[in-house]
Amino acid sequence: MKYSYEEKTSRLRNFLGSGRVYVAAIAIAVFIFALVEVPDFAAVGGTARQLPIYSVEREGKYISLSFDAAWGNEDTQTLIDILAQYDVKATFFVVGQWAEKYPESVKALSDAGHEVMNHSYDHPHMNSLSTEQIVSNISLANEKISAITGVSPTLFRPPYGEYDDHVINAVRSMGMEPIQWDVDSLDWKDYDSDTIYKRVTEKAAPGSIVLFHNAALHTPEALGSIIEYLQGEGYEIVPISQLIYRENYTIDHTGRQFSASGET
Repeated sequence: MKYSYEEKTSRLRNFLGSGRVYVAAIAIAVFIFALVEVPDFAAVGGTARQLPIYSVEREGKYISLSFDAAWGNEDTQTLIDILAQYDVKATFFVVGQWAEKYPESVKALSDAGHEVMNHSYDHPHMNSLSTEQIVSNISLANEKISAITGVSPTLFRPPYGEYDDHVINAVRSMGMEPIQWDVDSLDWKDYDSDTIYKRVTEKAAPGSIVLFHNAALHTPEALGSIIEYLQGEGYEIVPISQLIYRENYTIDHTGRQFSASGET
């Protein structure tokens, strides 16, 4: 039979009687009940989850445009040309196998001054891999990219946007920074250019990282107008490596990065 807290103390009082023994016994009983009944909040809370960078707290209106390249290659040169028209440098996260298939595009991106970063070697579900497999996969992609560009990637975007603590810890153990996004164009759904424009311009904010894809159907149509809007609003569009902090930083529960040293 289960008794309430009040019933337990009442029964203990009747058993022990009055006086100092009663007082001491009640104190001990309450302490024991507390140990048994009160949740362990430290255990419930657990350790803080490891997060990639979704956005950055910076003084001023800085924003980054990023493109994932994993499958097709229909529009890469068009995107390079549009970005050049507005004197904008972006960050391209490329899959190692894509780099092997389209080395001329990887070189063209690098030669145009864009960052060519790592999106894995073969676009796996990283959560299903061991730490050793993650490191091996990312390292192989780094080798493929650096062989073409002469520069080893320092940023990594998990395929499908999937990650857990062991993925993030593996990436950072390599001296690389895992990057997500806080503005998703959803261009891969083949939305029309007006929809892509609206999604990006309504969600963009200082410190945002915007996600596009290099082979989405209507991204080239929308990109110029989006850049014009951002520049008209006073944004400086910079590559992600120029947006983030590489040391002395914290990341809050939303994935927003802050300088721990007060740097802006």
